[in-house]
Amino acid sequence: MSEFIAPLEMMIEAFRRLPGVGRKSAERMAFGILDMTEGETENFLAAVSSAKKSIRPCSECGNITAEELCPICANPERDRKIICVVEDSKAVISFEKIKEFGGVYHVLGGVISPRSGKGPDSLNLFSLSERIKKCGAEEVMIATNATVEGETTAMYISRLIKPTGVRITRLAYGIPVGADIEYADKLTLLRAIEGRREF
Repeated sequence: MSEFIAPLEMMIEAFRRLPGVGRKSAERMAFGILDMTEGETENFLAAVSSAKKSIRPCSECGNITAEELCPICANPERDRKIICVVEDSKAVISFEKIKEFGGVYHVLGGVISPRSGKGPDSLNLFSLSERIKKCGAEEVMIATNATVEGETTAMYISRLIKPTGVRITRLAYGIPVGADIEYADKLTLLRAIEGRREF
């Protein structure tokens, strides 16, 4: 039997479905919602609903955007000769924070993970070869996480685009194995970019 009434327990379980949210955090969030006024609750729900409806993948790279193109792809100043392949939009945000990478991104939307039922077909992979030709890219920097799935995906990408003749690099291991890019500090990310190597 739950220690909370059914509607509250349902809200706690809904918050627990969010990545990285444990039971205690979910309880705090649920009680936070209960402490809101009716107006604040409506504004909160409207913000979530509006974001969910208006945010979509960029038609060029797969990054999140509210327009046809994300701000990076829409920026004519970005160097399209270098494409950084990342797992998700959180990694794009991490790279953009260090303000040292001037190229463009290609967001996969995950990694190859047979355990989770995710194969190459479920990722934004096959448009990459087309994009390389279209942009006249000279380098593809693979920046998947240093996990088994990330490495598997990196190997797959390498085999996929090798025939294009483009230079393929991989982030240097300034980022610890098993760590996510989104949690790396600026200096670690900068060193990883500077120390990237042929793949």
